[in-house]
Amino acid sequence: MSVVTLFATGLAAGLVAGGASCAAVQGGLLIGAVGRRRASSRLPEDGRGGVLTPVAAFLAAKLVSHTLAGAALGLLGAAVQPGPRARAVLLVLAGILMAVFALDLLGVPAVRRITPRPPQAWGRRVRASAKSTSWATPAVLGFLTVLIPCGVTLSMELLAVTSGSLLGGAAVMAGFVLGTSPLFVALGYVLRASTRILQGRLTLAAGVLVLAVAAWTVTSGLRLGGWLPGDAVVAANTGQAVQITTDNRQIITIQAEETSYQPATVLARAGLPTTLVIRTDNTQGCTRAFVIPALGVQQILPETGDTRIDLGTPRAGTLDYSCGMGMYGGRITFQETTP
Repeated sequence: MSVVTLFATGLAAGLVAGGASCAAVQGGLLIGAVGRRRASSRLPEDGRGGVLTPVAAFLAAKLVSHTLAGAALGLLGAAVQPGPRARAVLLVLAGILMAVFALDLLGVPAVRRITPRPPQAWGRRVRASAKSTSWATPAVLGFLTVLIPCGVTLSMELLAVTSGSLLGGAAVMAGFVLGTSPLFVALGYVLRASTRILQGRLTLAAGVLVLAVAAWTVTSGLRLGGWLPGDAVVAANTGQAVQITTDNRQIITIQAEETSYQPATVLARAGLPTTLVIRTDNTQGCTRAFVIPALGVQQILPETGDTRIDLGTPRAGTLDYSCGMGMYGGRITFQETTP
């Protein structure tokens, strides 16, 4: 998967759910530091000594620490080289972990006992440091938030591992932090003056959003692993995708588009030597990372061109494929021909 795609994935996760989830865990540290500094300063809020500077210091330091962590996790993934099924397991685990954190935010009592939390001694030390009026305090706290991750952050860290590269892991985490930044900036102003009722509603909204993202992540992992049941509907243009050559070989051609594969479902003949051709035409995004979990195939497609994959002589059954993130996929159904 390209660095741009990984960055966009992290950015989207941060914008959709990461901000609310991380704010529920880390926002109090920023609010405490900003509020303490403002109380000791006579400068106006929009001046050089106001709220914007500590907020910017907090987020900049957070961006640095998370990007470095993502790069390290990407290197770890490169050393381990997880296959499609291993990455699928990581995605499912990330989704389950997000769901646990979401249920914790929603106040489910049974979940609180199993929710991962930082050591109490560490939490007390960080909260105590937030009382300092030093300008360095927000920056230090922002850098150390990597040690107090929210559920969505943990899932992004798992995604950084699956990227298998230093730049890819860094891109995921950098995009994620930038995606969460707008909400953190707003919370720096709003939550300090909000009532507990408003804070409770924000936590509820965050829980619902994170739960939705968790479901999406688990579904992507199941699709990437080839464990997601597909429907038996055959695309209307599936006949155009299958050609039988004069030497009785079968060629299946699939178009990789920006957000789908066309046709997504193909009906083909079993028992024939088969070649799969994936065609791209100025294609960007996740669909360029093509995966066939059952065969262990991982192929990065060119932006434009044809990529040929030998499928051998398939038996009757189904063969699932997807993008490297499990977001988009399809299925080839091989059927025995009647004599």
